[in-house]
Amino acid sequence: MDVADIPGVPDWLPDHLRADGIESLYPPQAEAVDAGVTQGENLVASVPTASGKTLVATLAMLSSVERGARSAPDEERGEVASARRGKALYIVPLRALASEKREEFEQFEQYGLDVGVSTGNYESEGGWLATKDIVVATSEKVDSLVRNDAPWLEDLTCVVSDEVHLVDDGQRGPTLEVTLAKLRQLNPDLQTVALSATIGNAEALAEWLDAALVDSDWRPIDLKKGVHYGQALHLEDGSQSELPVRNSEKPTAAIVRDTLEDEGSTLVFVNSRRNAEAAAGRLASTVEPHLTPDEKAQLADVADEIRDVSDTDTSDDLADAVEGGAAFHHAGLASGHRSLVEEAFRDRLVKVVSATPTLAAGVNTPSRRVVVRDWRRYDGTAGGMQPLSVLEVHQMMGRAGRPGLDPYGEALLIANSHDELDELFERYVWADPEPVQSKLAAEPALRTHILATVASGFANSREGLLEFLEQTLYASQTTERGRLERVMDNMIEYLEVNEFLERDGDDLTATSLGHTVSRLYLDPMSAAEIIDGLRAWKRGDGRARSESASPAADEEPPGFTTAGELADEIDDDEEAERPDPTALGLYHLVARTPDMYELYLRSGDEEEYQMLAFEREEEFLGSMPSEFDPAFEDWLSALKTARLLEDWASEVDEDEITDRYGVGPGDVRGKVETAQWLLGAAESLAGELGLGLAPAVREARVRAEHGVREELTDLAGVRGVGRKRARRLYQAGIEDRADLREADKSVVLGALRGRERTAETVLENAGHRDPSMDGVDPDATARPDENDDGASSGHGADGAEPDDEEDQSSLGDF
Repeated sequence: MDVADIPGVPDWLPDHLRADGIESLYPPQAEAVDAGVTQGENLVASVPTASGKTLVATLAMLSSVERGARSAPDEERGEVASARRGKALYIVPLRALASEKREEFEQFEQYGLDVGVSTGNYESEGGWLATKDIVVATSEKVDSLVRNDAPWLEDLTCVVSDEVHLVDDGQRGPTLEVTLAKLRQLNPDLQTVALSATIGNAEALAEWLDAALVDSDWRPIDLKKGVHYGQALHLEDGSQSELPVRNSEKPTAAIVRDTLEDEGSTLVFVNSRRNAEAAAGRLASTVEPHLTPDEKAQLADVADEIRDVSDTDTSDDLADAVEGGAAFHHAGLASGHRSLVEEAFRDRLVKVVSATPTLAAGVNTPSRRVVVRDWRRYDGTAGGMQPLSVLEVHQMMGRAGRPGLDPYGEALLIANSHDELDELFERYVWADPEPVQSKLAAEPALRTHILATVASGFANSREGLLEFLEQTLYASQTTERGRLERVMDNMIEYLEVNEFLERDGDDLTATSLGHTVSRLYLDPMSAAEIIDGLRAWKRGDGRARSESASPAADEEPPGFTTAGELADEIDDDEEAERPDPTALGLYHLVARTPDMYELYLRSGDEEEYQMLAFEREEEFLGSMPSEFDPAFEDWLSALKTARLLEDWASEVDEDEITDRYGVGPGDVRGKVETAQWLLGAAESLAGELGLGLAPAVREARVRAEHGVREELTDLAGVRGVGRKRARRLYQAGIEDRADLREADKSVVLGALRGRERTAETVLENAGHRDPSMDGVDPDATARPDENDDGASSGHGADGAEPDDEEDQSSLGDF
C-alpha cells in the first residue's frame, strides 16, 4: 500500500513518511490499515520485532487526533454536537521505553501536535497533560491517573498498549489489564490498539478487546533461528554452516568473533548480573583486535562518561569493558549507564553486549546476532534452575537483525551435547510461544485493584464490582467461574477489617483512609503495615498485626486499635508520648512492606543483622518477631534494606554502599526512590490519622531523597547542590538556604573548589541577588582539604564523603 493511499491520516503525513524513506507500507502495516486502524477500529497486532508495529500505533494515534471526538448536544441550551481534537495515549511497560517513544513522537510537533510523557509521581492527576495530543506513560502511571480522577482521561479517543503480552506477567500484568478495562469503561467509543511481537494466543486478546486481529510472521529481513553445537551452526531449515571454536575460545566468543569478521554486532543473553559482567570482561578481549583507532578513541570518551555516572566498582568495570568494545547491561546499573550502553550499541560502536533478559523487552537494541547463552535461570519458588519460557526466548531472538543495516538476523542457542541440541530445537526453535494468561485472580493484585476500583467510583457494590471484573481478560479466559468471586470476597473482607472499605449490605464505600491509600498508589497491605507501625509507636508498645493476617470479619485482629480508640488512649495518657522515631526505624517500617523489594540475606548476614536487631530494638515501629518465627528472616532482610538506606542518608560513599551490600548503583537508587515514595505515603497517612509523626517521617524522607544527614536537608534541597557540595558549603559556614542566599561569593567559590559556573548556578537557584562570579577570587580558607573532606565511611558516622565532584545527584535526577 502506497503511503498516499492511507485513509484518515493528516494531509502532511504521506510527505513526512516519504522524507523518512517510507514510500509504501509493510504487509502487516497494510493489513492493519485494511482492518480499519486509521478509522477508529480496535486492533490487536501480533507481528515480529522490526516489522513496523510502531508505525501502526502512529497511524492509529495521528488519525484519532485528526478525526477528533464529537461532544454530545445539550438540547436544553440549544447546542448542537461539536467536534474537538482527539487525544491519544501510548502505554509502555518501562520508563526507559517511555523516553524513547517520546523522542520518536516529538518529530510530529513540527505539525502542531503536542507530546507529553509521564512516568513518576503517582500521587498526581497529571493536569498538565490535559493540553497534550499524545501522552506516553507507563501502565502504573496511567493506573494512578485513573485513581486520582484525572479528568482529561475522559477525552481519550485512542489508547495504544505496547508489549501487551505482559498482561501475562504476575507483577505488572494485572495493572495493565485493569487499566485497559477502566479506560474502556470510561470511554465507550475508545479505540484500543494492542501490540506485541510474541503472543501465543493473540485471538484471545482480540476477543477480549473486541478487536480485529493482524497475526503475521512477516519480517523485512530474514530471521534465522538455530543452535550452535560443536564446530557448526545448525539452523531451523536443516542447513548447517561451519563456525569453529578455537582452542582457547568459548562458543560465545567464537560466535562474537565470527560476527565481527562480517562487520556485525552481537547481543548475548545470560541468566544473572554476575554472568553478564564476567562475560563482558572476557568478550572485550575478543572485540578489541577488531576496533579501529577512531573507534577506540570514541569508546574511550564513552568510558569516561560512564565513570562520571557514579563512583562505584560497577561503573569502573563497565567503563573498562566499553574501552574494549564490549559492555554489560542489567537492572543493577544506573539509568545513565544503561542509556550510554544502549546508544553506543545502536551506533555499532560497542560491538557486543552481554545482558540479562531485562533488555529483551523494551528499548530498541537490535543486533546482527542474538545469542541465548543461558536458557535456564534460578527460580526461588521452584528451588533451582528452571528453563525460560518460549515467549521470553522468542522475545530475545526477535532482537536479531536491523533493517537497513543487516542483511539478515540470526538468533542462536548454545548446546553442550547432541541430546541438548535436539532438546533446544524442540523446546525453543520449533516451538510456539505459550498462551498469554491473566494473573488478575492472585490475591495481591485483587487486593490492590478492588480498593482502587471502589475508591475511584468504577463500582459501589459487590455486584457492581463483580460486573466490572467480568470485563477483564481473566473473566474471558477462566473456566473456573467461582474462583474470581471467592478471591474477591476474601479481599473485600480484608479491606473492611483494615478500615479501607465499609460495607452496608451489598453496598461498598471506600473510607477516607481507603481513598488516601488508593490515591497514594499503595498496596493496601503496605498501608496496613505502615499504619500499624505508626500506631504502635504512638501507643508506646509493639502491638501490631502481622502483615499477612486476614482475620474474619467478626474478629478484631490481635492488638488492633482503631484510629478513634488510639486518639482516646493518647488523650487520656500523657505518658503515651514518645520521642520521634529514628530514621532507621522508619526505613525499616517501609522496607518490610510488600511494595519494597528487600535485599537478600547473604551467607553470614543473618547473625550480623540479628545482633543489630537486638542492639537497636527500641527503634523499631511494631514488634519484632521471635527468632524462631519463619517471618523473622524476612524481617531481617528488611533490616538490611533499612541499613542501606541509613548509610545513604548518612553520606556514606556510594561505592562503599554497593560493596557492602553486594548491589549495583541502580539498586541503591531504586531502593532510595521506593523508600522516598513509601515515606511520602507514610507522611500522608500519619497526617490523616492525627498521629503527630508526620514531621519525623518527612525528615527521614528528605534525608533519603538527598542522601544527607539532618543538618544538610535544607541546603541539599537547593537545585545543583546535592549531597557532597552541601557538606562542603556547610563546612565553610553556610548551613542552610538562607545562608546561601546571602553568602559571601568568595566563600561559596572556595567551598566549590573554584568552579565558577557551578557556583553561579547554585547561587542563582538559591535566589542570590548577584550570582555572577566575575572578578571573584575563591576564599582559600573555605576550600575543603583535598585529602580530608570529612569522610563518612562507617554506619551512621558523622561527616561527608570523599571528594567526587561528579556525584552531586539527588533522587529527582534518577
